[in-house]
Amino acid sequence: MSKILVIAEHLDGKLNSSTARAVSAAAAVKPEAIDVLVLSDNVGTIAAEAAKIDGVSRVLTVARAENAHPLAAVLAPQIAKAAAGYSHVFAPSTTFGKDVAPRVAALLGVAQVSDVMSVEGSHTFKRPIYAGNAIITVEADAAHAVVATIRTASWPAAAQGGQSAPIEALSLDVSLPSHTRFVELKQGKSDRPDLQSASKVVSGGRGVGSKENFDIIYKFADKIGAAVGASRAAVDAGYVPNELQVGQTGKIIAPELYMAIGISGAIQHLTGIKDAGTIVAINKDAEAPIFEIADIGLVGDLFKLIPELEQAIG
Repeated sequence: MSKILVIAEHLDGKLNSSTARAVSAAAAVKPEAIDVLVLSDNVGTIAAEAAKIDGVSRVLTVARAENAHPLAAVLAPQIAKAAAGYSHVFAPSTTFGKDVAPRVAALLGVAQVSDVMSVEGSHTFKRPIYAGNAIITVEADAAHAVVATIRTASWPAAAQGGQSAPIEALSLDVSLPSHTRFVELKQGKSDRPDLQSASKVVSGGRGVGSKENFDIIYKFADKIGAAVGASRAAVDAGYVPNELQVGQTGKIIAPELYMAIGISGAIQHLTGIKDAGTIVAINKDAEAPIFEIADIGLVGDLFKLIPELEQAIG
């Protein structure tokens, strides 16, 4: 019997689209049921959103004051307790999922399967290794629960807006650790689209030259209604904050359009954009590795080419 528990990711009372992508991966297993687990201090709005995702059988909620902030040390014992009777536990391979899933796997005494990009069978999955240069097939032990993180860039978000699934409150008898506490959350505020869910992304690299010069990336992104990203080199140089980093050690994204401006194309960056629809590269170095994967390549000075593009767009 195959039953999957998907861990909901949310922030500020809103469900993250990564949850619907994890549901798509769960559906590929062809289970008897897909339940979504919402842990928060105020589950109402989040649970209602989750209940509208197509394919969800039930939404289970755990409302506790301790769940006000997504601390892995606090959430993992509750998830492990709620996972009793489930064959699989899926979490998105985001910062949230990468934090909580290993603790859940440890509590259940199983090895975690990371970055699932395709489902070959109920316990057989494909995942990338070597910065995405190779894809391996992993077979999990069918005798134990499978704890896996889902590579969100490889899965479409399950549709929403259908018939609402039932919502049930859980009462878990589990003691929570006291050695971890929430201090504060620092996050960038922006009116631009979210980097991980945007359909268009404009990224800048070391070639942009400085923090001040990065304004050309922001302005162009605003012109076309895109999110802003950056290479690790640009982040390390202090041009932009690290929440904009795209790549193996940043965010893995799959926009319909990805524009790499002043980015040479290190392998760690390419693994973060390999699932993008159309890749446009602008770089003055005609031998830059980014051109090997770009669908459209423009060789030249970005400070001349971008204004020309803006003028052409009108």
